[in-house]
Amino acid sequence: MITALPSPPLSLDALTGSPNALAPHYSAFRVAERLLLTGHSHQAWPDRARQGQLRAFDDAAAHADEKWSRAFAAASRVETGFRELLDDRDGSYVLAGNTHELLIRFLSALPLRERPRLVTTDGEFHTIRRQLDRLAEEGLEVVRVSADEPASLADRLAAEVDDRTAAVLVSSVLFGTGRIVPNLAAVVPATQRHGCELLVDTYHALGAVPFQLPEQGLGEAFVVGGGYKYLQLGEGNCFMRVPPGRDLRPVITGWFAEFADLAAPPIPGQVAYGHGADAFIGATYDPTSHYRAAEVFDFFATMGLTPTFLRQVSQHQVGLLTREIDALDLDPRVLRRPVVSLAEIGGFLMLETPHAEAFDQALRERGVLVDHRGTRLRLGPAPYLSDRQLRDVVGHLGEVATSTTTTRTEGIG
Repeated sequence: MITALPSPPLSLDALTGSPNALAPHYSAFRVAERLLLTGHSHQAWPDRARQGQLRAFDDAAAHADEKWSRAFAAASRVETGFRELLDDRDGSYVLAGNTHELLIRFLSALPLRERPRLVTTDGEFHTIRRQLDRLAEEGLEVVRVSADEPASLADRLAAEVDDRTAAVLVSSVLFGTGRIVPNLAAVVPATQRHGCELLVDTYHALGAVPFQLPEQGLGEAFVVGGGYKYLQLGEGNCFMRVPPGRDLRPVITGWFAEFADLAAPPIPGQVAYGHGADAFIGATYDPTSHYRAAEVFDFFATMGLTPTFLRQVSQHQVGLLTREIDALDLDPRVLRRPVVSLAEIGGFLMLETPHAEAFDQALRERGVLVDHRGTRLRLGPAPYLSDRQLRDVVGHLGEVATSTTTTRTEGIG
């Protein structure tokens, strides 16, 4: 795990006060002046990220096509960052610009002719949802288990696995509701018994909810995720973790995937692959994102932003929003907070309202950035925001809700 700590280490009190002790490190994004409740979607980058962007340019300018050894060193730092977050000792890692690239390579490596069945949930992010919907149009059987009761979701997924199943695909935290899916290890015996794979999407966990593979019992799982959200790495920083002992041959393949075997004599009629995660590498890419991410991972280490501390901050912030919103005592027909314990929630708070789009727009006009999905309004705090800023957000939310309630009542009258 990340061990480097600032001196003295940051405390929760230092981040709840005004000004927030982290905010000066995000001066380019002006986080102290703005109400950015988009922490579940896109967090601000620390100023140090700029050093990585500039170093990528400088390396390219100084070394031209000889830059790649330096670029690969930045990529290696990013892989190490993800490995440490997962407390992973055994898996191998491949990076990509987004999780969709990795998902389609993973799917293309499965024996879908012999096992034309994929098991997932109806609460997956669009990366999985859309791609599986399209494969279903082409005749694959896609089983979607209801995500409404996360506590029993793992057991219900396991019950759907059979000898025709190629893989189970599930999120560790649901993107629409922010609910944590517990006990995913319960799926592993079923996948092993029937000889299929488990892929876990950790995008909404890493940086908000500690997700250590040994503790989760998921050493045999494929894992995908990225740093655009809670980890502040920006675009282009996603990964897939490949469990030990997997030498698969994805049909969707890039020429980097044969780097490890370039010196080996070719086998006529057979495409060569590296081992483990090397088989899933793509092709030529823009390394700037890795330079930036390497700097941010180092910044997190320097500031002591460990998974445990970030969870403490997140739970404090989500808890504060919950208490302040409950104190508004709003008409539940206008805005309702689902009754869920704080421990069951990831890095954002979800509110139900038939006016989600209107709320989103009205808040933006007031300088408060949130987002919505259908009837769900999502509020995502971030560790560089102060308690005063969060209370200001709730104040704006209350005024918008009151205006909506008045409009609704007048309409009925």
